[in-house]
Amino acid sequence: MEKKTLSNARRFIQSYNNIDYTIRTRYNLNRSMGFSELIRKSVALNFIVRKYEDDLIDFGRLRNAIVHGNEDYIMAEPHIDVVEQIEKIERLLTAPPKALELVCRRDVLTISANQSMKDAIMLIASSSYSNIPAYNDKGEIIGIANGQKILDSFGKHLLSGGKADSFLNNVKIEDMLSKIENSNYYIFANKDLTVEEALEFFHDNSKLLAILVTKNGGAKEKPLGIITGSDVIKMNTILENY
Repeated sequence: MEKKTLSNARRFIQSYNNIDYTIRTRYNLNRSMGFSELIRKSVALNFIVRKYEDDLIDFGRLRNAIVHGNEDYIMAEPHIDVVEQIEKIERLLTAPPKALELVCRRDVLTISANQSMKDAIMLIASSSYSNIPAYNDKGEIIGIANGQKILDSFGKHLLSGGKADSFLNNVKIEDMLSKIENSNYYIFANKDLTVEEALEFFHDNSKLLAILVTKNGGAKEKPLGIITGSDVIKMNTILENY
């Protein structure tokens, strides 16, 4: 039976049970654990639970008021706004939106590590993309050519007495990136990455510039899409309206 044909209470209980089951099975949490404790335990594990923690705790209390332990006997009907909110959270947890479908920029621009800083600056200016993955001749990523970091390097070069032409034409992208610890600035993820997981990566690492999405999450695979810090607002909007 479709949810829309059920009463508000039945719709609410169905979503509540799906949320409860999904969280317990995904994180292998004790079946005897109460719903409120379940939510609090999951806050550190799941972005959606953390975002809607207060709502979920309230829904646990409301569920007890509606059925009071016996789901065959409905004692109250929740408001439609409450039902739609719990159904939204259920969708986010049980069938989360995929980043590759909704967020990723598919036309992933890349640049060769042995190209000049002038080439990188011109590519950034002409594309309006400020984070461009740089690959060596073996097809291995060596870092992200980031507009702000290039500007910082250019400024340091000038302050140390260097000439602008020397930086633009003689300094290679790999020269700049070799002086930067890149491991925190980019990560790889597989094609099943969810919007919630992508947001979690940016939330956990303030230095993260880009997530490169490949088929299996391998560093040597061709990128299918890229997500950058500029997409965070878009991802939040997607989750709000999902």
